[in-house]
Amino acid sequence: MLKIIQSNLFKKFPEIIFGFSTKIGLNRKEPYFFNMSYSVGDKKELVEENRREFFKELGLNPANVAYQKQIHSDIVKIIEKPGYAGLSDALITQVPEIGLAISSADCAAIFIYDIKNKIIAAVHSGWKGTHKKILEKTLHLMFDNFHSDPENLFVYIAPSISQKNYEVKEDVASLFDSKYLKKIDGKIFLDIKKANQDILIENGISEKQIEISELCSYEGKNLLHSYRRDGKYSGRALGLIAMRKIL
Repeated sequence: MLKIIQSNLFKKFPEIIFGFSTKIGLNRKEPYFFNMSYSVGDKKELVEENRREFFKELGLNPANVAYQKQIHSDIVKIIEKPGYAGLSDALITQVPEIGLAISSADCAAIFIYDIKNKIIAAVHSGWKGTHKKILEKTLHLMFDNFHSDPENLFVYIAPSISQKNYEVKEDVASLFDSKYLKKIDGKIFLDIKKANQDILIENGISEKQIEISELCSYEGKNLLHSYRRDGKYSGRALGLIAMRKIL
């Protein structure tokens, strides 16, 4: 039994396949639980089985999934085939049946669907990516290369760390507008979800077309992976978006 988080927004589009994995699946136990990453110390064969079951639950062939090595960059890639896409933090495709995967354990995982031009994008945006505006760069690539119009874009921001649990140092805080910061007892807290939401709105996307998960990865100890909470023993979630072929 797997626990997969869905987007209410994407449920409106039958051609969209979407899911965001949790710690719950295949009765996996601590420390990594139902983990999707090969790089955290979990056994490779377990991760492979976890991924197969997750993709199977979504109705997607594992061979049709595109991955990237996320490096907290502002590199966005347009892809036309599944498999390893190299070093980047955002993927765009207009090819049906290709799943775009984002690994996450606190960072914002953001998924975009252009309902008119049938294009999808998946973005990994931690504080570095948010500061570098990787989400905006992804949108502009969609605007420039695929003639996407903001009125046709629907966006889901998956579970990530909430502001009250995202303490940052002054060097990080100085990179962001004060409206995304809250100071409590000498500590500074960053609202990464709001920062990315504002990028969407500033680029013409209506709030009605944006869904932001209220779940906090740090607080969801029994449901969600969190590097801030569990450190080196934290597993990773995968968020995945794909388009079915439209006949």
